[in-house]
Amino acid sequence: MASHGIEIRGLYKIFGPEGQRHVQSVKEGMSKAELNEKHAHVLGLKDINISMPGGGITVVMGLSGSGKSTLIRHINRLIEPTVGEVLYDGTDVCRMSVKELREFRRHKTAMVFQKFALLPHRTVLENTVYGLDIQGVPRSESTKKGRYWIDRVGLSGFENHYPNQLSGGMQQRVGLARALSNDADILLMDEAYSALDPLIRVDMQTVLLDLQAELKKTVVFITHDLDEALRLGDKIAILRDGEVIQQGSGQQIVLSPADDYIASFVREVNRGRVIQVQTVMTPLTGQAAAASGVMPIPVGTTLEETAKAMTAGGVALVQIVSAEGRPVGQLDLQSLIGAMVTPADHEKPPSLAAE
Repeated sequence: MASHGIEIRGLYKIFGPEGQRHVQSVKEGMSKAELNEKHAHVLGLKDINISMPGGGITVVMGLSGSGKSTLIRHINRLIEPTVGEVLYDGTDVCRMSVKELREFRRHKTAMVFQKFALLPHRTVLENTVYGLDIQGVPRSESTKKGRYWIDRVGLSGFENHYPNQLSGGMQQRVGLARALSNDADILLMDEAYSALDPLIRVDMQTVLLDLQAELKKTVVFITHDLDEALRLGDKIAILRDGEVIQQGSGQQIVLSPADDYIASFVREVNRGRVIQVQTVMTPLTGQAAAASGVMPIPVGTTLEETAKAMTAGGVALVQIVSAEGRPVGQLDLQSLIGAMVTPADHEKPPSLAAE
């Protein structure tokens, strides 16, 4: 099944009985605080415009109250928008009928929650096939699918265990297996790993990346953790008070923060794990030939990986080559180290908390 992208256009959400009435005031500049003080309404989202690529992972991040969880719930319309469009395969989810929306939720989307949301009276296998049961899939077929995905997420042998017999990381694997068993195009992950211990969290990130390399789902991943966003996201959108402050690749955000707010986030980032060699190399002009004896480094390699290769090889200069093996640039050790160092004028990042 080909994955389709998601287009969010001009999306506003104002919580309150007369949200529609106050949209124009917000468009004209009324702040979140003013809206609350004057009209006792809460601004959840303001003019959200994001293209989420099909087959890629889009990460939405921000502080508590930034609107990221509100945003993800508009994609499957668990929250009704005040104004705006959420387009999937040319269809506006916001205009779907009750029947169309039910089918969209059952067959096109799957969700993984922070608190696992497993049914305690159902075994691992029964939890995994729950969505298929709702769809009316025969149990013989759903059991086969369920066992396949349980194995894929590393839980083979635990099919008959109950959630209270599993660790947090194992429970989240069940949640992921349940989502994948539906074969939905869109995978919505709302703070899915925030409740896990750091090492288990990294392990689950690896599980997701490994599966995504094969499945190419359209994944929307909500997090408050920038390191997680940079590791997972093909695209990252950062929210503050319901507005998108910056969106782009991890490299773009780390190298060119839109303002001091974003700069404060990226100050402590390990730039070597984010920045790729082609971003900081010295480009070669003309039809350059491969330099004899110079270590080749493929485009897309991170600075950290390159530094390790240079150290192991005892070299101070590498040649950057395209996927076809054509030389496109050079990078010396001094430039590489300089690019890995965070500029000293950024402020300390704010403390992030789960939404």
